[in-house]
Parts: sequence; C-alpha cells; structure tokens
Amino acid sequence: MSEPSPRLAPAALSDYAPWPAARPHTDRELARLPALLEACGFRGGSVALGHGRDAASRDAAAAFADAWRGSGGRIAAVVDWPEDAASWLRQARRLTRPEPDAWVVAAAPAGWVQMSRRLRHSTDWDPRRTFGFASTGDSRAVTAAGPGVLDGMRGVTGDGRVWTVRRGWVVESDGA
Repeated sequence: MSEPSPRLAPAALSDYAPWPAARPHTDRELARLPALLEACGFRGGSVALGHGRDAASRDAAAAFADAWRGSGGRIAAVVDWPEDAASWLRQARRLTRPEPDAWVVAAAPAGWVQMSRRLRHSTDWDPRRTFGFASTGDSRAVTAAGPGVLDGMRGVTGDGRVWTVRRGWVVESDGA
C-alpha cells in the first residue's frame, strides 16, 4: 500500500484563512537574503530556487537569481509550482534532484504550505537549509504545514530583519 499524499484538503487550509497573496520583495529583503545565506555558510554555493507562479514570486525569484549569480553563487535549478495541484510531487523532485547546498523560496503562504509538506514527506529536503522571502515566513503557514515540517527554515522580512522557524514559531531577530 502506498503512503497517503501529504496534500492538505482545501477545508483544512480554510481554517487559517484568509491567506495573503505573495508580496512584492523589497530592496532591503533582496539585499539581506544573499547575505543571510553567506552568513550561514553557503557563500558561492549552489541554490535550488523554488517559487509560486504569481507575479510577485516570479519577480522575487528572478531578482534573487541575478543577485546570487552576481555574488559568485550558482543556481542549480529553478522550479515553479501552482497554488493548487494534485500532489506537487514532480515539482518537489525537480527541486531536490540537483542536490543543492541550499534552497531559496519565494511563494504565497498557502502554496508554500502544500509544497513544503510534499518536500518533507517525499524527498530529502531539509528546512534547515532553506531560506525564504517575507511571504513564506507567515506563522499560519508554519502551523498549517504541521509539526516539524518547517522547523529550522530561515528568511528575511520586508524590512531586512531575519526570521527563523523554531519549534513551530516564526521568531524575528536582527542577526543570522
């Protein structure tokens, strides 16, 4: 018997509604995100870049790719996903197959919940090596994704502060 899909039913997601759309990235966010990866030991490494299909997520991903390449880093893969899908398994495998040093995510919270659950349940993805734009650091996403799914993930707020998922909470600070 195969393992059940980690996909959350729409009714389960509605418990956390209303879900915000992905927000356009800020200059401070874009400047801090590559610096955060470097501070965490990923300077010049390979990054798999995942993003939702909305305009704000696509733009943030493209801007990050340019900044990362400009600092000497490599983009191992760029993978997009829809907000709603049957399983997200194909996208999860494409995101993890190149075995990057780290992952960077730009997405609306609801789509990231579904994708992160698929990554955690079906691949060797590690949230501790995953960094996100402000939209992915939503506390509702952490709760909806489930216990341990996003623990250790880090990212940057729109004003350039660092957020980290710790024991089910999104904690903000000024440092890495």
